[in-house]
Amino acid sequence: MDFMEAIKRRHAVRSYEDRPIAADARHEMQELLSQLNLESGLSMQLVLNEPKAFSGFMAHYGKFSGVKNYIALIGKKGPGLDEDCGCYGEKAVLRAQLLGLNTCWAAMTYQKVPGALRIAPGEKLAAVIALGYGTTQGAAHPVKPVERLCAADGPMPPWFRRGMEAAQLAPTAMNQQKFHFSLRDGVVSARPGRGFYTKMDLGIAKCHFEIGADGGDWRWA
Repeated sequence: MDFMEAIKRRHAVRSYEDRPIAADARHEMQELLSQLNLESGLSMQLVLNEPKAFSGFMAHYGKFSGVKNYIALIGKKGPGLDEDCGCYGEKAVLRAQLLGLNTCWAAMTYQKVPGALRIAPGEKLAAVIALGYGTTQGAAHPVKPVERLCAADGPMPPWFRRGMEAAQLAPTAMNQQKFHFSLRDGVVSARPGRGFYTKMDLGIAKCHFEIGADGGDWRWA
């Protein structure tokens, strides 16, 4: 399974089995987060065997159960934090899928647990990603047609359509898909819509687009 296949197979999972993450998968996720933190300047952290973050009312309201492992998306406060967390967090999500793990993005359905995270002065916890072995593999959610999510200055090149088909499958808050991509003279621009967590959603969608459009002759605006 490659990353494009992981995009197609990965669905949000909120209920998890009571078993620890296998040592090899745990090690690979730790190594990946260290690498992504170096690339991005974020401080993403893998939290293991910690059941309290998803034990509160909001977690139960959000139908989470059995969550004991998660990725904390932490970085320096600033206008680019949410988009960076979306992009690099989704890279971790897709690698987890390749390792046989399930995931679910969570922005408001968890609670901070004292001592579980390292948050330096000037940093912020932006969101978390539940991680583990799901009791199911989740289910696909409805998506908007590609043509509603983008515009091109002519017929869509195959690489742009592939990128948009990948972005179309990106998880977004409340499945709103409030993002829009544009192509002009080989330059791709992307902007978020209005609403909660749309910048994080945009980062996730851009991560997917880069995977789908790989090999095309293009660059970001």
